[in-house]
Amino acid sequence: MSILVAVVNGDSEIEYDRSKPLAEQQQAYLDKMDEKMDMGIPSEQGNIFAPDQAQKALFVAHQLMMAIESSDEQLISASMAYLASRLPELKQVTAKEKTGQQQITLIYDREYSPAQEVNFVRPEHLNS
Repeated sequence: MSILVAVVNGDSEIEYDRSKPLAEQQQAYLDKMDEKMDMGIPSEQGNIFAPDQAQKALFVAHQLMMAIESSDEQLISASMAYLASRLPELKQVTAKEKTGQQQITLIYDREYSPAQEVNFVRPEHLNS
């Protein structure tokens, strides 16, 4: 199973199943997204003209997180489809709040698994 997961502060928010094929018009929309981004994408230092795939992916990941925050279903769908189709090895897009800023990471090397609570027990309370 090839699932892409959007994770916000450790919780899975959206899961995208790559095994479901995209309709021709959806694929055409993603191609248009690429064409528009080729003309330039905004960044903190100004516009990036002719961005590479990594820069496009990070831009789309930021758009995805804003769409999740605002519950914009269309942008969520387009962003997840873009990332899943353009980055077939991508497993997770994660966002964490850190010092008032959202830090976004693209994870290629591990599947999402929910955090598990660990309970510690004092040695004197252990049963022998």
